Amino acid sequence: MNTLSYKTKTVSPKEVVRKWYVVDAENQTLGRISSEIAKILQGKNKPSYTPNIDTGDHVIIINAEKVALTGKKMTDKVYIRHTGYPGGQRFMTPKEALVKKPEFILENAISHMLPRTRLGRAMFKKLHVIAGSNHPYAAQKPEVLKF
Repeated sequence: MNTLSYKTKTVSPKEVVRKWYVVDAENQTLGRISSEIAKILQGKNKPSYTPNIDTGDHVIIINAEKVALTGKKMTDKVYIRHTGYPGGQRFMTPKEALVKKPEFILENAISHMLPRTRLGRAMFKKLHVIAGSNHPYAAQKPEVLKF
């Protein structure tokens, strides 16, 4: 009989250790910073990444109003939503969104890069977007993250 065994054992992380990171979005390209943050929220930057377990870290984004969009996306890109009523389709450009709610642009981009499941919603809760440069999460001792 052959002594080699082709069966492998599934290994799951016993304990998830979460870190806190601070990212400065000033003059950073929207898509490039969003994809890197989505990877951290999912835990894909760790060797213990498991697709069915939320192993990601917390991310604090400061200076969200100073994020950069390339080309003419600031005026030509359109965010579409619907109120649910007839004729209730609403349109908003990133320029208008920066005036009303500067955090929306980054939250929207990152949330669309996460899975559309219960696990994805849990990952999104670890994202903290702040419009200014001061954040209330100093007690967590976050590490500064550069891209």
